[in-house]
Amino acid sequence: MIRTVALLLGAGLLLSACGSISASKAMTNWATQNGYVANTKTLTTDAKHAALALRDPSTSSASLHTVCAVLDLETEQENAALPTPDNQSTNLISKALDDLGAGAVECYGASSNVAKRAKALASLSSGVGYLAEASARVASASTP
Repeated sequence: MIRTVALLLGAGLLLSACGSISASKAMTNWATQNGYVANTKTLTTDAKHAALALRDPSTSSASLHTVCAVLDLETEQENAALPTPDNQSTNLISKALDDLGAGAVECYGASSNVAKRAKALASLSSGVGYLAEASARVASASTP
């Protein structure tokens, strides 16, 4: 009986040791598996395209719909990769995606409304700022 308990305890310790990796390795794996660097670059570029369209009063509603719908879709796709293994990274990415998504939705419906365009620009700016902060945290959390 004691021998069986000792054997089970030893097997449990061995299995638990096999399944553990460092926090930095877990974060590196998450970032790699989810294409975080490439996706962040794409989100930032698309936010810039949307901002350029919003700042140009001659941009048509159809053009705003296109650039803002693309940004909204990519924001939703990136959101599906959450959570990360690091709570702080998750929170920052979530804030970035919330703001980018809100900006994309506002942008989509802005048409020629100056106030809506300004509100969308503010959300996009905030989202890109949080995304930069999140990227710094992801890099830091990935470093051993």
